This record gives sequence, structure tokens and C-alpha cells, in this order.
Amino acid sequence: MNNYNFSIKHKEEFNVSSKKIWDIISRESNLDFYHPFCKKNDIIDWKKDNHHDRLEYLNGVVLERKFISWIEEKGYDLNIGTRNGRQSHVSWRIEDVSENKSALSIEVHPWIINQGNRIVEFLPFQLFVKPQLKLYLKSVLGGLKWYAENNQPTPRNHFGVHRWFSKKI
Repeated sequence: MNNYNFSIKHKEEFNVSSKKIWDIISRESNLDFYHPFCKKNDIIDWKKDNHHDRLEYLNGVVLERKFISWIEEKGYDLNIGTRNGRQSHVSWRIEDVSENKSALSIEVHPWIINQGNRIVEFLPFQLFVKPQLKLYLKSVLGGLKWYAENNQPTPRNHFGVHRWFSKKI
């Protein structure tokens, strides 16, 4: 996406087929099964041409995901943010590695650091946003890997707590 200054991307390989990954990430309320910081993933609309859901994190933060592009068995693009608030752009893409091995990448263009001057935003992105988003994406994809390979829901905070989304203890 050309109009964004910064993004963060993480990719994970899975010992399952790309079809299995697609089947997991494309079904209703999918985050309930593998997202380690998800308290609940409610559907707003889940039809062929319209996918829209709500994610409540363990700490009570609620964000809506509005899917803007749906590419069967390959991935999707979505905007995520507070209802009627600013939105970050996110792309999920699946790749075949071999017959029973696949990879999924998630790339986030966070709204908070893509609003203005690239030079001014560089240090906050590098020092704060990038490390936190990297930890977040590793946990989300780690949760998906856990679920896909073990066929059981990923425990909450399975890879540690996250300062933005875990319940404050």
C-alpha cells in the first residue's frame, strides 16, 4: 500500500496444508479458537460478499474488523479499529510451501504511525510501535500454529502477556 509510511510484517510456517489454514481463518468467530489475547470474537455479518466482526481483547478493548478484500484460499485484507474511529489496514496471505506445509503472513499498517511526517514518526515507530506489533503478530500466528497443529484451542496469553491487549494483572 503506497500511502502508508510504515508497516510491520510477520510470517510463520505451518506443518499443515494451506487449505487447512484457510478453513481456520475464514470461518465465523475464528479468533476464538487461536488468538491468545481474544476474549471473544462476535460476528456482525458473515456472508459471501460481506465479512465484518468484533474482537474483544482480554483487557476489554473492543475493535471491529471490516474485510475489504476476500481472496478465496489465499487471504484477505481488512481494516481494524474502534467503531467509527481510525482504522489500521491489515493483510493476511497464505502460501503453499509443500503439500502439507504452508505459510501465513500478516502485515499491519498501523493508523497511529501513518498519519503524518515520515521523519517525525520514524523513532516512535522503531522504538515503541514496531516491537509491540512484532510481539503481537508472533503471538497471533503462534496461536494459529498451536491450534492448527494440535487441534485444540490456544490457551489465553499462551506466549506471554501483551501490554496492549492482555488483562492487566
